Amino acid sequence: MTSKQRAFWRAKANRLEPLFQSGKGGISEALIKQTDDALRARELIKIRVLLETTPASPKEIAAKLAAATASDVIQVIGGSIVLYRYNEELHKDDGKKR
Repeated sequence: MTSKQRAFWRAKANRLEPLFQSGKGGISEALIKQTDDALRARELIKIRVLLETTPASPKEIAAKLAAATASDVIQVIGGSIVLYRYNEELHKDDGKKR
């Protein structure tokens, strides 16, 4: 992903609310499954990391979630992680005329 593409998705993520939280449990199979399902439905998601209780840093959590879901880390700021994964199904009607 180029820096311009990353900047585009960062701008879109500004208005997003976090869908999930990662806390003292760290990364569980349930969090990976929820993240994968959300990326399939939305492409761009924000996750909140509870800094007081998490066993790993937000950057480590972002890297592990991205690897587990085949997504790109757009940004990690404080306790917020933004992930993106292209979904062709969401764009198949973009090129058709109505």
